Amino acid sequence: MSRETLFNFAMMAALLLFPLWAWLSDEPFMITLATKAVILALAGVGLNIALGLGGLVSLGHAAFFGIGGYAMGILASHAQSYSPIFEAPFLIEGTKSMPVIWLLSILSSGLAALAIGALSLRTTGVYFIMITLAFGQMLFFFSISWPAYGGEDGLSIYVRNSFPGLNTLDPIQFYGLCFAILTLVLIFSARLAKSPFGLALNAARQTAERVETVGISPYKLRLVAFTISGMITGLAGALFADLNRFVSPTMFSWQTSGEIMVFIILGGVARLFGPVVGAVLFIVLEHVLGGLSEYWHIYLGVLLLLIVLFARGGVIGTLVGKEAGHD
Repeated sequence: MSRETLFNFAMMAALLLFPLWAWLSDEPFMITLATKAVILALAGVGLNIALGLGGLVSLGHAAFFGIGGYAMGILASHAQSYSPIFEAPFLIEGTKSMPVIWLLSILSSGLAALAIGALSLRTTGVYFIMITLAFGQMLFFFSISWPAYGGEDGLSIYVRNSFPGLNTLDPIQFYGLCFAILTLVLIFSARLAKSPFGLALNAARQTAERVETVGISPYKLRLVAFTISGMITGLAGALFADLNRFVSPTMFSWQTSGEIMVFIILGGVARLFGPVVGAVLFIVLEHVLGGLSEYWHIYLGVLLLLIVLFARGGVIGTLVGKEAGHD
């Protein structure tokens, strides 16, 4: 068993033990912080499939994060107001059921990722970065000008949505649900990286011409990876909206895209637990330094600069070694 695998197990144990300690100590706010870290880590795992495996530097993943959040907000708001979303040509009603909301969030963000990826992947390099950023900003401004769902003020959900057999208003139970989803997605990501598809995608990231010579289309590989990435990020958006019981246009902003990418860079690009470590570190810095100064992002920027210059493998690479892998 490699050092990185041992580190990953230790990280999972910490994610289990910390909220249990907070629950026993009657510290619900700490459980909420841990839940936020887990959900943001999930968004980072989604982007890491496109960035770490496929080498796709997307500055528009907030589009899928926001679509997932607004899918939850729209469904839940119509359920709480007892008003249908559509009445013609057929009746479509809202719902407070988390599994249904997750399914629709995944499908809607997946379709958006498929459409955006089909256009964006016809370019490379800085052009790809700018096109994904443009799509994210288009959705940001669209949400601002959408008065039916709050416009720039956002949309509030009075009660958290439901999951069979659980009291989702209980912080520890909602955390357990989010942790279980993160665990399943991490397992999926690890298996995807070692699958024939993941190996071909990694090969296309390194040398696309060689992949084409054996009859595999790098474009199709990247499009599938981009779509899967968007679906996972959309699921994270739905959970994030449920955590806050609020959705707003900021979920679509380029700053959100940047933060998700920062999680990966902090933890380690192409590392299975890179986004998890990065999200946890981000939340810790926000909580500790945010109480000292409203300009705490300066310290985050210094840390990010040091990692980019002297620790290209991120925190995980510094602690366990330089060679990246999805153990």
